Amino acid sequence: MRPQDLLMLAAIFAIMYFLLIRPQQKKMKEHQTMIDAVRRGDQVLTQGGIIGKIVKVRDDGEVEVEIADGVKVRMIKSTIAQVLNKTEPAKS
Repeated sequence: MRPQDLLMLAAIFAIMYFLLIRPQQKKMKEHQTMIDAVRRGDQVLTQGGIIGKIVKVRDDGEVEVEIADGVKVRMIKSTIAQVLNKTEPAKS
């Protein structure tokens, strides 16, 4: 293999890293930060397209979401796609 071929291969890998891999890792980190910051009262959108309000946050990676009056579902935190309305932290 010629040195030019190795240089071209390295350049292609660098381009792929900066255009594909790095932005995906950044997006995953932002999503994880968003999920870790959810709390009771936040309005969320699930990956399934359901909008609901968080009623309870559990330690085991689950949340309880109220999707209608009196209808609560347990779901995994990672299935939250977006936080629509954040609640203000309680004042001490």
